[in-house]
Amino acid sequence: MPTRSLLFAGGAIALWASLATLGALTRNLPPFFVVGVSLCVGSLLTASRLRTWRVPAKTLAIGAYGLFGYHFLLFFAFRLAPAMEANLLNYLWPLLIVLLSPALIPGARLNSRHILGASLGFIGAALIVSGGELTLAREYLPGYALAIAAALVWATFSLLLGRLPAFPNSAIGGFCLISGLLSLLCHAAFEPAAQPSPAQWGMLALLGLGPMGGAFFLWERALRLGDPRQIGSLSYTTPLLSTLLLVASGQGQLNPIAALAIGLILGGALLGTLGQRPDGAARKTQSAV
Repeated sequence: MPTRSLLFAGGAIALWASLATLGALTRNLPPFFVVGVSLCVGSLLTASRLRTWRVPAKTLAIGAYGLFGYHFLLFFAFRLAPAMEANLLNYLWPLLIVLLSPALIPGARLNSRHILGASLGFIGAALIVSGGELTLAREYLPGYALAIAAALVWATFSLLLGRLPAFPNSAIGGFCLISGLLSLLCHAAFEPAAQPSPAQWGMLALLGLGPMGGAFFLWERALRLGDPRQIGSLSYTTPLLSTLLLVASGQGQLNPIAALAIGLILGGALLGTLGQRPDGAARKTQSAV
């Protein structure tokens, strides 16, 4: 079961890593519009199983809390703080998943390998996101706070997924639709009207099928089946894979700092995910298919 959960998590991480490359053609579109359309497209992945979207109100609320709440806070963080610093603080979420596991997962405990692996991953992510150059200015404190809040929302949402009563994985489509519609409402309220080109519509569809849709279905399965401490450590490979995809597509380049970051991230992921023994943490029943 741990191997299956890490495969599901790896699939979600691989799709999220493609976000920067796939989103290159949508950079001039309003962000809430991009997220809203992409999430609505993502919901279509299980539209044929619409009846399975009917879940308890608490489950639906937690789904919207995670998918919409995270993006809402993150995009306003980008408005109020430089993108690099906001993105770096956002990458606290894998570390928070590890550190908050004992509080939200019955029976889960932390050991030095969990903490060290997650910490190395964060240091590596900090280097690869910032390029070794980082300044935190007091004037951007509201934006920094929102970025940290976004990380906290995604971490707690991820941990709560494993504690919810079993629900069909296809119900994630309902989470996507509600969150997408809320994002489009934010677009109408806070952003100028968007006029995507045909190529951009195509890119929005790919985003919805992949990192802004399909990834969430895989993520739910991973957290339902696996150990969040291991998955949190593994998640720091997201910025690493994203950077490598940008390099492969000609939109980025590697340097000595990136090489050091790769070593730290891979070392942290291996330390946090390999060689762990079950410690009695209670696991919920698998999602209904």
